[in-house]
Amino acid sequence: ATVPVDLPMSVLFGKPPRMQREIRRQALAHPPLALDCSVAQALERVLQVPAVASKSFLITIGDRTVTGMVARDQMVGPWQVPVADCAVTTVSYDSFAGEAMAMGERTPLALVSGPASGRMAVAEAITNIAAAAIADISDIKLSANWMCAAGHGAEDEALYDTVRAVGMEFCPALGITIPVGKDSMSMRTTWREGDVHKAVTAPMSLIVSAFAPVLDARLSLTPQLQPEADAVLVLLDLGRGANRLGGSSLAQAFGQLGDTVPDMGSSADLLGFFRLVQEYLQAGRLLAYHDRSDGGLAVTLLEMAFAGHCGLSIDLAGVPGDALGRLFSEEAGAVLQLAGTELAAFRARAAELGLDDCLYPIGSAVPGDVIAIADGPAPLLRDSRARLQQLWARTSYEIQSLRDHPDCAREEFERVTAADAGLSAQLAFDPAEDISAPYIATGARPAVAILREQGVNGQVEMAAAFHRAGFAAFDVHMSDLHAGRRDLAEFKGLVACGGFSYGDVLGAGEGWAKSILFNERLREAFSAFFARDDSFTLGVCNGCQMVSTLKDLIPGAAHWPRFVRNRSEQFEARVALVRIEPSPSILLAGMAGSHLPIAVAHGEGRAEFADAQAQAACEASGSVALRFLGNDLAVASRYPANPNGSPAGMTGLTSLDGRATIMMPHPERVFRTVQHSWAPPQWGEDGGWMRLFRNARHWLG
Repeated sequence: ATVPVDLPMSVLFGKPPRMQREIRRQALAHPPLALDCSVAQALERVLQVPAVASKSFLITIGDRTVTGMVARDQMVGPWQVPVADCAVTTVSYDSFAGEAMAMGERTPLALVSGPASGRMAVAEAITNIAAAAIADISDIKLSANWMCAAGHGAEDEALYDTVRAVGMEFCPALGITIPVGKDSMSMRTTWREGDVHKAVTAPMSLIVSAFAPVLDARLSLTPQLQPEADAVLVLLDLGRGANRLGGSSLAQAFGQLGDTVPDMGSSADLLGFFRLVQEYLQAGRLLAYHDRSDGGLAVTLLEMAFAGHCGLSIDLAGVPGDALGRLFSEEAGAVLQLAGTELAAFRARAAELGLDDCLYPIGSAVPGDVIAIADGPAPLLRDSRARLQQLWARTSYEIQSLRDHPDCAREEFERVTAADAGLSAQLAFDPAEDISAPYIATGARPAVAILREQGVNGQVEMAAAFHRAGFAAFDVHMSDLHAGRRDLAEFKGLVACGGFSYGDVLGAGEGWAKSILFNERLREAFSAFFARDDSFTLGVCNGCQMVSTLKDLIPGAAHWPRFVRNRSEQFEARVALVRIEPSPSILLAGMAGSHLPIAVAHGEGRAEFADAQAQAACEASGSVALRFLGNDLAVASRYPANPNGSPAGMTGLTSLDGRATIMMPHPERVFRTVQHSWAPPQWGEDGGWMRLFRNARHWLG
């Protein structure tokens, strides 16, 4: 065989002495759990445990749409509830193949049993990633992040036993490899206060990240329940009725640990589980899926109901164990929703895979707001979805109100219990109609400059959208214009993209604009481009702020506002609902009256006018192109439907002749249906925003 590089490892790494550690095994004893509470009391506490509660305050401050290749982020469904099991991205802008990523960690279990915590972390990563369409379990690759306070107590013993259990026994039995990972072996810190020695020690931890190629990103399942009359909820319990509560969120909520923790005793069960879920998922025969992890079955079911904005009718009579064990143990497993007519075949296939005594039909999703859980004739819980969801959201709200503008945090928290129809879409056009096709057929591809500056990160998806619409997209950096390597006269279109130009330290896009305004040659070049009647301009997000700052150079743009810090005082990454207003914008031609979701990701998107008179003049000009809507389809003034606090919901404007359009949201990240966090099920390959790019090609002729 040809060996391009054949180098002894000792040349690279030298010959360090092998590390040797000696351990003396210690028998650790923990008191058993002593829980005396009702299901309602337990749920009240568990829903507010940080590991269980909503993480919205962390999720909405991170850009989850950049690249335009994100098919599944944390937020699920029309109500954008953060309960997704795994992330899914696409590999390109013209295919549905992709990648899935998921995580698993069961660190609290390591306080009782290191090997159990390791096996459960791997199992959780697999039950999470099973929500995506994966050809074979061996396609999954794991990254293992080990953490340990080496040399302290029984931690070396726990690490050794867990590495052996995971790396030499459990993963080989599953046919899964761990090609990469890292370790942090100093998870203990000590200090002294006066004569008192103090220390903080982290337990042995394994954080598993799973990665796998995805056959079709569109097949990915979410926890969003469909409250259909003939659908049934099924529990797949890989704990086989053990219902071990040690190390659970319930135990933690009552300040206890326990002496018996969940474990994944059989690799065959996990293999069968994965195969069963994948067969039904890839055949399109599952309606919803959610793995059981932090909080147990009760939280799994509630998160599915939160995502579906519906009630539950659950009967646990057929599930073994007591009420707390059944509802709050964190054994491996999942809840699936499938049509009632599928149940017999599903049960038969589960039996073939050795899972017949792991499967329990437990009830159904129902329209409305009532959460009812019973054990045969004995009621265990009756509550409202809205109240429980607000309890689940409270931890996030309390942190958000300290970090961000407290009024915004309160408005978002109050929306949980308000009447809410969810996201919707109504188009005045057919998104599948390709109005640019006749022009593409001529073979002519007009040149469009995809303009970027240091820190801009949205240029690739912008180029992809314009390319799909029949343009030749050119990557043009500001340094190209400064050096004379590119001339705007070469282009029919100019697009300023989103990102963080100059790290936002100069006011995001304003610093970018001033590099043009204060350079005589560039100022003249941009003025000449804007003056041409055969050119068009688009500014998105950071580029919206940039182009708006150039308004003195753009004919018919004197009425534009400037864009300043969001009302929430925070970067906002969300799915917003917008209405396309009647305006002269050539990019939005034929789209007026439509409302549809769009990606938002900005920190400085609030439109600010010099005074009320300036705002009135802008409104009177008829060139407000986009407005934020609430889910009730009224113009949004409250957060987060209006994520930046712009007056009258305005978030897109155009010049008086329609050739220059600016908007804060990102149409280039949602021009395909698969890119949407939520989209109407009847949409095909093209999302509604593809029309904007095709309009540009149609206008040029």
